[in-house]
Amino acid sequence: MTVAPVLCLNTPCFGQAAHRVTAVRFWSAGDTTRIAVEVSGEFKYKSDNLDTPPRLFFDVQSSRPAMAQKTIPVGDHLLKQIRIAETQPGTTRVVLDLEQAADFTASQLSNPERLMIELHAKGAKTSPAAASTAAVSTSVVEEPAKPLPAPKPQVEPPAVAKKVDPPVVAKVLPSPAVLTPVSRPVVAPRKPDLAEPKAAARTSSGDRTLTRALGLKLGRVVLDPGHGGHDAGTHGPSGLTEKDLVLDVSQRLAMLLQDRLGSEVVLTRTDDTFVPLEGRTKIANDAKADLFLSIHANSSPVKSVTGVETYYLNFTTSRSALDLAARENAPAESSIFDLKDVLEKIALKDKIDESREFAARLQTSLFTLTKSAAATKNRGIKKAPFVVLIGAQMPSVLAEIGFLTNSADEALMRKTDHRQKIAEALYKGIAAYAESLSQLQVAKRE
Repeated sequence: MTVAPVLCLNTPCFGQAAHRVTAVRFWSAGDTTRIAVEVSGEFKYKSDNLDTPPRLFFDVQSSRPAMAQKTIPVGDHLLKQIRIAETQPGTTRVVLDLEQAADFTASQLSNPERLMIELHAKGAKTSPAAASTAAVSTSVVEEPAKPLPAPKPQVEPPAVAKKVDPPVVAKVLPSPAVLTPVSRPVVAPRKPDLAEPKAAARTSSGDRTLTRALGLKLGRVVLDPGHGGHDAGTHGPSGLTEKDLVLDVSQRLAMLLQDRLGSEVVLTRTDDTFVPLEGRTKIANDAKADLFLSIHANSSPVKSVTGVETYYLNFTTSRSALDLAARENAPAESSIFDLKDVLEKIALKDKIDESREFAARLQTSLFTLTKSAAATKNRGIKKAPFVVLIGAQMPSVLAEIGFLTNSADEALMRKTDHRQKIAEALYKGIAAYAESLSQLQVAKRE
């Protein structure tokens, strides 16, 4: 796992016409190296490459660098280092010194404004599974200093379920499955005695659940990339598999949660590994997670069906919801004898209410950020008895990020920028739910 260094920002008073390049971060995952260049406002850029020695450069126009560290060592198999400089007034050049000739893709994303660059070895296949062989790793970049700096919070990463052989449910997770929490020494949540606490909002039905009455907050999130290993999930018309797609989206979302919300993030799998359904929620319970999100791609025998939908755990008489639950529950290991215990878990009212609230915010954000695709349909929030949600002791939902059986959806989900948009949408839904609990201040836990 490669972790980028901390970059500290200066706050000089530049001319109003110039934006600032506020952060450059990188992470390595398998055969891919990703670089993010964050800019304080809308920007244009140009790029080119040189052969001797091999390097790429990106000129961010109408901007100036706002970082103290201008050379960032990387040292993976693709990238030696990153250099940042103002080559002429109002132009920030980001140079990627390569270990070898490489193919690259670049895309501009918004909210926040940034340039995303992906490097691949020359001629290497850029398959959806490219990032599935290594854990997510991120750099930490401080934002401009605020008036009240605070010391680094000390947070220990949560424990992860140990590997055992079947029939025991718990599944092995390699140690990188726990993402080290982000610490921001300059920008940190204000101490409770310096900020007036904000009461949790009522739910959309006007109720105040016990979770909200107790002022509980969001600190630790478990992300569950569906399927894996011999269970490939849905296949797209041109061969894209659900297990590879959702792993990539989950890793992107993990980075956003860690970097922006300061959450501790646990992934139920970080590679192409099969994890039993019951074992996924055991991981969340053992980690004492506050939120559980299972990420999937949908399927339908009607190839024209498209859209996004979010499920929370409850009883249902909907035939389509029961059909989907039957497909997703196929690998379950419970017997009929377990039915009474299963029903009791489903009937936990406070968990259901909060899961419904979480699902509503997630679905709103997911549809808003993906409706740029003209045919995308908002299929709403639904309830269904998914086994992967039953055992979770915290609010839990299952997000279907698109129909892989729809050729247009599959083509979109092959694109890096669309996957990033999906991750952004899921992040914003989680952030909106966290804010509704009382504050967008993450509760830290020993």
